[in-house]
Amino acid sequence: MAKLGDVSLHIEKESESHKVEATMYAVEKGEPFTDHVAKRPSEFSLSGYILSDNWEGDFKQLITMMEKGEITRYVGKMVAQDVIITDIQGEHGSEVKNGASLRISLRRIRFTQTAWIKSPPKTKPNVKPVTNSGKKMTVQKTPPKSSAVYHIIKKGDTYWGLSKKYGSSIQQLRSWNKWSDRSIPIGGKARVK
Repeated sequence: MAKLGDVSLHIEKESESHKVEATMYAVEKGEPFTDHVAKRPSEFSLSGYILSDNWEGDFKQLITMMEKGEITRYVGKMVAQDVIITDIQGEHGSEVKNGASLRISLRRIRFTQTAWIKSPPKTKPNVKPVTNSGKKMTVQKTPPKSSAVYHIIKKGDTYWGLSKKYGSSIQQLRSWNKWSDRSIPIGGKARVK
């Protein structure tokens, strides 16, 4: 018995994959040289069955988690924290009456710490205010209120997730907020509409 988020699974096989990406450059003689090695996220594969009276609802819940990019946890023979579902393949055959066989692929997600620091508030210099004595007063119209919507950034928020939640394009979110994809500050106030 294993659990992926809140869904119980009967897993027969678990496998994990750890990779690096290494650049290669050709040389005139001999082996190519490598000057950079970058770690790739760990990936996990599960194969087994989803068996219950409500297996169709559980299967739909897994698909919804995958489509939303929901970060979850897998606990079986191995434990995988902070993973997303990247692929689900289900097979519905006559050999399983109250469920289905399935294969699921997971990928570990890494969270970064922000280097963003809130600056102290600016102080205004002491300046005598300008008066309007002796001048004709004009009535000023109040500017229209902004219809902008803001969101306070929480751990795990991404432009992609905010785009799905609020319906704004990723490009528009980037132009409004001026943060790079990897340095969205937790606690920051992001314009989302």
